[in-house]
Amino acid sequence: MTGVSVDPSGAFLTLGSRRFHAIWLRDNAADPGTRDPGNGQRLIAPGAIPSDLRIASAAISNGTLMVDFAPEMRTIAFELSWLARNAYDRSGVDGRGWTDPVITTWRGSLLGEVPAADLEALERRGGELRDWLGHVRRYGVARVVNGPAVPGALFRIVDLFGHVRETNYGRHFDVRNQVNPVNLAYTGRALQAHTDNPYRDPVPTVQVLYCLESSQGGGDSMVIDGFAAVRRLREENQDHFDVLADHCARFAFDGEDGVCLAARRPLIELAPDGELLCVRFNNRSLAAVRDVPFENMALWYAAYRHLGDIIDDPTMAVSFRLEPGECFVVDNTRVLHGRTAWTGVGSRWLQGCYADMDGLRSTHEAMMHATSRAPA
Repeated sequence: MTGVSVDPSGAFLTLGSRRFHAIWLRDNAADPGTRDPGNGQRLIAPGAIPSDLRIASAAISNGTLMVDFAPEMRTIAFELSWLARNAYDRSGVDGRGWTDPVITTWRGSLLGEVPAADLEALERRGGELRDWLGHVRRYGVARVVNGPAVPGALFRIVDLFGHVRETNYGRHFDVRNQVNPVNLAYTGRALQAHTDNPYRDPVPTVQVLYCLESSQGGGDSMVIDGFAAVRRLREENQDHFDVLADHCARFAFDGEDGVCLAARRPLIELAPDGELLCVRFNNRSLAAVRDVPFENMALWYAAYRHLGDIIDDPTMAVSFRLEPGECFVVDNTRVLHGRTAWTGVGSRWLQGCYADMDGLRSTHEAMMHATSRAPA
């Protein structure tokens, strides 16, 4: 970003090929009068910026953009590297369903195997943990191996990046056969790939499933990239993608005394600018859909079936067997998980719990920043 010119109105400047408004620059100033030097939080309210603010002049010096603001008569410095990272003057859009550059979507054969790391190495909290957290962010899933096959060991996984999110199932839940189960997960049935708890608001964003006992008769795990699935849906039928993104479905769970959970959200959730934020797919928990207009309901169900067929396509999935002391972690807003049926031969016991992706992202970002600041 070289070369700067100020528009005659003073309303914005052009730096290289990117434009920046005066109000945006002033609001994002990092000087001690605007942001606290210790914590970086903003000290001024929007109304404190003059309504007739304009750029009087601007110049580049030693990798820094110096901007003179009027009528404040204040000169503020902006690092060119910071402006490059935060530039908002972009031409063209990726359309509905674009994803953050940190995300790599995948189909079964493209991922091959779920990235895995040794628990002891992760608990040293060095490069292995940083890279493993990066895998969860990039692919939405990662495994941990060589852990102890003891109840409660799954909390050691969450301790690597955040805190357990307690629900009506408790701090954790046991996935094994039960008599009169409150959830079909507690049976030997095969489970179609799904996201967990779509009836909850907000939905848990991280799930950990940790193996304590492994049956010799089925119960293999599978994961599917829901972002890749809905992108494939868009490629095959744009109308099907749009109808699932444009209308809310309803999800409900009331299979437990004293619990009646419900949420109203689209199966494909987009930000206003089209960024793909979340996929919700759980046929077991879908309630009566009543937010789709009559004239679109047949299309909605055709799209729902189409998405289900994509999710059931074996080429979309990566399958693996969890052995005692192993677990996998999924981004529950993105990656669907399921299992084959358990025949009842041997035993199968998993413990699961929920956590939040903001803690995982925070830990990863902090480790990345520490790496970048480390002396060469």
